[in-house]
Parts: sequence; C-alpha cells; structure tokens
Amino acid sequence: MRVLGIDVGLNGAIALIVDGQLLEVHDMPTVTLERNNKTKRMVNAQALSLIIRGAKADSAYLERLNAMPGQGVTSMFSMGQSLGVVLGILAACEVPTTTIPPRTWQKALDVPQGKDGSRYRAAQLFPEHADMFSRVKDDGRSDAVLIAAYGVKQ
Repeated sequence: MRVLGIDVGLNGAIALIVDGQLLEVHDMPTVTLERNNKTKRMVNAQALSLIIRGAKADSAYLERLNAMPGQGVTSMFSMGQSLGVVLGILAACEVPTTTIPPRTWQKALDVPQGKDGSRYRAAQLFPEHADMFSRVKDDGRSDAVLIAAYGVKQ
C-alpha cells in the first residue's frame, strides 16, 4: 500500500509511506513571484505534480484546514489556494483523497501537545529518519509523515 500524507501549507511537505516504510519526504515545492514590487510565494504546481505522479500512491491523506483565531484574511486565502492546488493535482492523478482534522490524526498517533510534539513523535516512529525532523522548521515534514502514518492505519 502506497500512502501519501500532505501538509498543504507553503511550509508543508509531502510524505510517502510504502508498506509501512517511510520512503520519501519532500518539502512543499514553492515559487516566489514578483509583481509591482511585491513578492508572493505560492505552491509550484508543476513540481508538486511531478512528486505526486512519481509517488504512484494508492491514497492520499490531507489535514483539514480550519480558520484559526487571529489568522488574517491573506494567510487564509493563501492556505485555501494551496489546498486547491493540492486537491486539483490529486484529482487529476486520480488519487483517492481523505481530509482529516488535526486532532484526529494527532490523537490516533499519541502526538504530544506543544510546538515540538509532531517532530518528537515522527522521530520516535521513524528513528532512521529522525534527522529530517531535527529543526523547528521541520514541523511540516513531521506533520506530513504522521498524516501518512495515520492513513496507513486506516
């Protein structure tokens, strides 16, 4: 069974677990565009499509997005745009997709509370890949891996 786990944010990642083994983790590919002296970072759809096609996944699991208190309109629009790109590519590649609330996969995998909880748990479950989760900014990677691990259990 080939399962993708995807943290859809611009700082997110894509993880592939095959028969219980973590095979690949890719940071979300992005591109920075400049227009009218302003820069905008967005998902690189072409690069993401190559990753998803190459994974030959049987299924994909994504974290369900919800608005959070204090989150601005621009950041919510950006997250929604990223989600749309990811869902569109998965649909075009005919990968069955399931969205799950963060609390669901976190509870199912006993992820500790706190900012570093997912990095800690991913390193526990996949110790041979612990170096991929060593930095604070690697939380997108650990989330994607744990989402894929949740998908494997389903």
